Amino acid sequence: MAQPPFPTPGSTASHSDLPVRAECRPAIAVEGLQCRLGGRTVLSDIGFAVPEGAFLGILGPNGCGKTTLLRCLAGLQVPSAGRIRIEGDDPQTLRPAELARRLALQAQDAAAALGFTVRDVVAMGRLAHRRSAFAGAGADDHPIVEDALTRLELSALADRPIEHLSGGERQRVMIARALAQRPRILLLDEPTNHLDIHHRFAVLDLVRGLGITVVATLHDIDLAARWCDRVLLMADGRLQADAAPAEALTPERLTAVYRVAATVDRHPGDGRLRIDLSPLTDHRSDRT
Repeated sequence: MAQPPFPTPGSTASHSDLPVRAECRPAIAVEGLQCRLGGRTVLSDIGFAVPEGAFLGILGPNGCGKTTLLRCLAGLQVPSAGRIRIEGDDPQTLRPAELARRLALQAQDAAAALGFTVRDVVAMGRLAHRRSAFAGAGADDHPIVEDALTRLELSALADRPIEHLSGGERQRVMIARALAQRPRILLLDEPTNHLDIHHRFAVLDLVRGLGITVVATLHDIDLAARWCDRVLLMADGRLQADAAPAEALTPERLTAVYRVAATVDRHPGDGRLRIDLSPLTDHRSDRT
């Protein structure tokens, strides 16, 4: 199977460089999704569509259902009701290898790879493209793995055991493994978690420049506003907004969802959305 043509390492793309092809069949479509876990309703009446090539951010406070939604999209969690389509197909009906060739998930699971080197872990992303679980590496595997290591600035760490890495370095390894899978859809669970500022920006530039569909859960609202085409804002397992960042991330919605005071304006230099958050009650004026 031909691999998706990712841009060359180091290249980036602006929002205008990557037009969302809204006329195409959605890469992801969700209707009436519900999910109950342990007798508790985690997701309720979730519906949205992700056009091919879009970058969708999923935002919301802890416990709002972001990761559960991502797991449902990846076929790891069976919904209680509703419908999910990945490129028109139910992920629950696809063979694991077929789903893995379409979709890759970067999860918070670096501990599961202990005992392997960085290169070994990244190479695990190639398993979906082998004829069987017992087949050896293919001719394309080595350059694809090395490319993923280069993109995530991991080449110098390639032979180091993953347990010897920092949290941020492990995070980049998990993203590199997902890239080595060469999917058409990339699901990212808090991809900027543990990363320093340089690598936060570099990772978001990288995944945006791939030219594929990206869905990422994010805690950093300002990063989502700058990099995402569209955001889902969630609270208590329900959608509060599904729109472009400027439409979804209003001060009123941010206050209601996060219980903080929010100021939204535009950066004077590049015109991008800028969001400033502060406690609803600022006690500094009470100090003597």
